[in-house]
Amino acid sequence: METEDFDYVIVGSGSAGAVLANRLSADPGNRVLVLEAGGTDRRFFIQMPIGYGRTFHDARVNWRYHTEPVPGLNGRPSYWPRGKVMGGSSSINAMVYVRGHPQDFSDWAAAAPGWGWEDVAPAYRRLECWEGPASPERGADGPLAVRDIADEVHPLCGVYLAAAREAQLPYTPDYNGAEMEGASIYQITTRGGLRASTARCYLRPAMTRPNLALRTHALACEVLMEEGRATGLRYRWRGQERVARARASVVLAAGAINSPQLLQLSGIGPGDLLQAHGIETRRHNVHVGAHLQDHLGLDHLYEARVPTLNQVLRPWLGRLRVGLDFVFRRRGPLTLSINQGGGFVRSSPELRAPDIQLYFSPVSYTRAPPGTRPMLLPDPFPGFLLGHSPCRPTSEGHLAIRSPDPTMAPAIQPNYLDTEEDRALMRTGDRMLRRIAETPALSGIIARKILPEIDDTSDDAIDDYARNHGWSVFHACGTCRMGADPEAAVTDPRLRVHGVAGLRVVDASAFPNITSGNINAPVIMLAERAAEMILADHR
Repeated sequence: METEDFDYVIVGSGSAGAVLANRLSADPGNRVLVLEAGGTDRRFFIQMPIGYGRTFHDARVNWRYHTEPVPGLNGRPSYWPRGKVMGGSSSINAMVYVRGHPQDFSDWAAAAPGWGWEDVAPAYRRLECWEGPASPERGADGPLAVRDIADEVHPLCGVYLAAAREAQLPYTPDYNGAEMEGASIYQITTRGGLRASTARCYLRPAMTRPNLALRTHALACEVLMEEGRATGLRYRWRGQERVARARASVVLAAGAINSPQLLQLSGIGPGDLLQAHGIETRRHNVHVGAHLQDHLGLDHLYEARVPTLNQVLRPWLGRLRVGLDFVFRRRGPLTLSINQGGGFVRSSPELRAPDIQLYFSPVSYTRAPPGTRPMLLPDPFPGFLLGHSPCRPTSEGHLAIRSPDPTMAPAIQPNYLDTEEDRALMRTGDRMLRRIAETPALSGIIARKILPEIDDTSDDAIDDYARNHGWSVFHACGTCRMGADPEAAVTDPRLRVHGVAGLRVVDASAFPNITSGNINAPVIMLAERAAEMILADHR
């Protein structure tokens, strides 16, 4: 078996792995290897921002996970797209950029000292290249392009903001600035009309360095250990098994599903699970694969009396027009996300932070085949979506390997709506959507409500609607959570795996708790800080 030596071996080139590859290879004295299970991000529907509708179910760039049947969703499984490509999920996501609320990180710091808002805010400013109104809260010179698209969104977003004001919800022009609470237009990670993934912003600028090696279509199989220390990685590449030895550290940045899976395959995890699959227990830790959290969303769908984005994207002449606008000018709706409006609001004034995220999309898809997202072929009639998800769900799930075979997907159980607190907040959010829709601004343009089909606001009716129509917002995290207590966490506050030297986990699986809103930005921030820690510890 061929063996090579490096200083750092990174598993995954996604939202975290690309950042680590860039930062760790900046020192020419470090030899860095990045292993990516997928292939190149040089694909038209990755680079075109709205193309994430096409990559949503594309096995060439997507792991396409399915959960186990979920009791809280009436036994329905949930589909979880995850990036299997350079840039990882940052190459196939909806590009919405949300830092999270300072309170989220106060809770992080309670479990893992050094991760409070005062610790993470400088990292956010450092990573951002903010294309919007100047603000001392925002960074302007970082690698990651983040754009204010308020002047480019569909005009119907203005109606949504007016409705929010009429519903007594505050307005905030920059939810990533001094105040998160309020209805907003979402900021997205694009540059020059193209997707600004971490592959584009971090990885590709570093790939000219001779000390950085990237291997695509390389499947990590096992972390190798000697006397309690991670010494390297066994992986499959070009039909052969190979070994990459790591002098300084092995870093797992494979995401909230694949990182705990790889730990379990390597003998780090619940001992009874490992023994059931004939895997030697190297480090017993029941928290590997546990504490899985995700945001669960719920939509209301309306037919409108006025044109929406449907009338732009549905007719063949409209698609031709916006296609030419994208190809030749890099502008128009194809350069945006369909998640254009939304915001973060409190369900009660007594709360310290927003607990509900709102979504407004000036487009509708009532006839989408199951498992698809045909964003370039919406409904033939004008329509729009209102949605919400609880910011900080309390339900926790878990995942576990099914086999010692690294190509077999793990069993995933998110346990959505497992707590009464989560069910109650789903009811509150559902009623908030109805309140917004009943305002003069929105009710005046609604022709009919399509979903929910029954206009019943009782607890039982809303619970039933959530169980039948709730959907993952694709923010899985927490499965290798960090914490100072080795009996309650997988990694320590410096993201080192408890009890295993030379091994770190740097991705969403390390979150001590889920953050408010979309999690791609917190993952990138986590990787920026982790790179500093890794380099400091190495020195």
